[in-house]
Amino acid sequence: MRKIEAIVREEDFDRVQKALKQIGIVPMTTYPVKGRGVQGGVPPYELMPKIKIEIVVKDEDVEKVVNTILQNARRGIPGDGKIFILPVYEAIRIRTGEKGNDALY
Repeated sequence: MRKIEAIVREEDFDRVQKALKQIGIVPMTTYPVKGRGVQGGVPPYELMPKIKIEIVVKDEDVEKVVNTILQNARRGIPGDGKIFILPVYEAIRIRTGEKGNDALY
């Protein structure tokens, strides 16, 4: 299992979410966040509004999810965002006690 954390522009979030739903990825957690990269043209103290998406997926779904996010959030200009992929050692659905991949979707 992997946790995919994507930070995208607020205005791209709906498109990303709809595209993920089309490939069967509905469970996610989102947060409004502010941040910045090294892009020019923005004062160094100014933080830009973004949406952070967190999704835990089966290993075999990582590439599909990452490509979907890239296709729907990439404009090709600074500030498009970042994607981070982290290992997940265990997942447990509290309601049923299911573990591992069975607890994901």
